[in-house]
Amino acid sequence: MPPFLLSTDPIPDTTSPFGPGLGAEVRFLGVVRELEADQEITGIDYTAYLPMASRMLEELIAQGQQDHGSHQVFIQHRLGFVPAAQPSILIWVRTKHSAAAFDLCRWYLHEIKTRVPIWKRPVAQLRRN
Repeated sequence: MPPFLLSTDPIPDTTSPFGPGLGAEVRFLGVVRELEADQEITGIDYTAYLPMASRMLEELIAQGQQDHGSHQVFIQHRLGFVPAAQPSILIWVRTKHSAAAFDLCRWYLHEIKTRVPIWKRPVAQLRRN
């Protein structure tokens, strides 16, 4: 399985076996909220420039391995329309110890949000008169 996936597929709720020496897993699910900037929304439409987003995720994972030591990571970001209350991003990190897993998960989330060309467009709730 590649270390990341950009697709319209729903995010599954599964756990795979741990590798040797790994004892901690942190899993982050980012779920679309019903409110965006105090406006009710039905969901978010995500788009990406796939060649660049894929390359940047590869570079990000390589940097994570180099700067933060050996670990397992998997990132899935949904594209297309994601309804409110459904996950749009999954990041899971496995390390030897729990503190490193938490730190790495937070680091990956920050780097994805600030560096990877994935854009979101909130879809407003239709108002009925």
